[in-house]
Amino acid sequence: METYYEKLLQKNDFSYYWYYLSDAQKKAGDLEQSLASIDKALSFRSPYPSKEELLDKKQQLLNRLSDVRSDGQVIIDSERGDVTGDGFMDTVYLTGTKTEGSPFWQNITLNILDGKTNIYERISLKENAGYHPTIFLGDFTGNHVDDILVVIDTGGSGGTIYAYVFASLEGQMRQIFDADEFNERSKYEVNYQKNYKVTVISSDPKKKYTLDLMYKGEEYLSEIYNEDGTLKAPIEGWVDPISGLFPIDYARDGTYELVTFQRIAGRYHADALGYVHNILKWNGNEFVTDRQNVSIFGEDLD
Repeated sequence: METYYEKLLQKNDFSYYWYYLSDAQKKAGDLEQSLASIDKALSFRSPYPSKEELLDKKQQLLNRLSDVRSDGQVIIDSERGDVTGDGFMDTVYLTGTKTEGSPFWQNITLNILDGKTNIYERISLKENAGYHPTIFLGDFTGNHVDDILVVIDTGGSGGTIYAYVFASLEGQMRQIFDADEFNERSKYEVNYQKNYKVTVISSDPKKKYTLDLMYKGEEYLSEIYNEDGTLKAPIEGWVDPISGLFPIDYARDGTYELVTFQRIAGRYHADALGYVHNILKWNGNEFVTDRQNVSIFGEDLD
């Protein structure tokens, strides 16, 4: 039956043929291809059956896939978009193994169902365990094709994340951003100075920021400074790895930048002084810092 509908599709590319092909694939046990066919049916402007019914069928397939995967993985998150650049809507989803009684996921894997060829691709992630894995589809490279942003919470005390961006370049799906690699090349110096100041020096780009600590209050300052504003002892702070990564289209031109959040810590981790933000843009080869700034916490007013 599945072959019968595939032959029909060579002459008749209509939504209901994709719907019936999906049904035949489902009955044959080929759930992933069935899901791709439903996505094909959904790509039509006025599909038959209705969009609502097709979306319901898609959700049933996603639930079924979660139940029957032989490797014990379930679908965590899914999005639709053209990530291959061929004009057809693809299905992108994360799968993983849930730890019983916990929000912790293991064996997190990126999966892509090509909407044109129905070919299935699975991509392993370097760090594949954590919390709240999510997908975002958007154009980061400026070629009018959706790229894939995967973000996973590490569960560490600093609220840090694993993050990756994948893009179809020259017909191949490639990883073009890794948060760990960004962290390794982003170096900072945080030092307390006299007169209730802290300096934050960034190595790339080469910038210096001066933070005023007067808002911290007398109790905090008296632990660090003498009455004349000199330090009782040298103190070095640090800047955490990325704890937030957000896609923002600043120019409203359809191309997203990546905005990083990195916490500035003072004497200890909970002693937060502010955040370093890097706005990263694709330059044709890699993401580079287009601009950088520091945000601080405001003082509570009585």
